[in-house]
Amino acid sequence: MEFIKAEWNPEWRGFWTDPSGYIAELPKLAPDLPKGALAFASHPDHYDFGSSRCVKDLKFLDVSVAVERGVCLEIRFGPNEWKHDSGLVISYAQVSRVNIRVHESGSSLQDLGTVLLDEILPEGFGCSHEIFLTGGVISISCADLNARWG
Repeated sequence: MEFIKAEWNPEWRGFWTDPSGYIAELPKLAPDLPKGALAFASHPDHYDFGSSRCVKDLKFLDVSVAVERGVCLEIRFGPNEWKHDSGLVISYAQVSRVNIRVHESGSSLQDLGTVLLDEILPEGFGCSHEIFLTGGVISISCADLNARWG
C-alpha cells in the first residue's frame, strides 16, 4: 500500500493501522478515480473504526469470477458480530489483474482472515484496489468497482 499503514506490532501482538495518509491524499486522487471506486473510498464511514460501515474487521468469505463482457470478480466479506450490521460485497468490472497472497502461515483462501484496511488508487483505465488482511493481501486492477452493504 502506498498511503495506508497496516503493520504488525510485536509489542502489542497485533496490527497497527493508520488510514490518515490515504485520507489526506484522497482529495487529490478523487478526479482520477472511477465513480464507484470514489464513492466507496470517500464514504465518511469507510475508515471510521467505530462505524458499522467501516471495512476494518470484516471477515473474508469467498471470491467468485465470471467471464462475460470482460472478466468480473466478486468478493464477499462477512460482518464482525461485535461491529457490523451486515456484510459487504464488492463487485469489480473489467478486471485486468488479480493477485491473492496468503501469508506463509496459511494454506488456503480461508486463511486470509479479516480486513485490516484497504486502499483504492487510480490506475490506467480504472483503479487498483489493495485489501490488507490479517492473513494475506488481495490486489485487483479493474475499470471500476461497486460496493454493497447488506
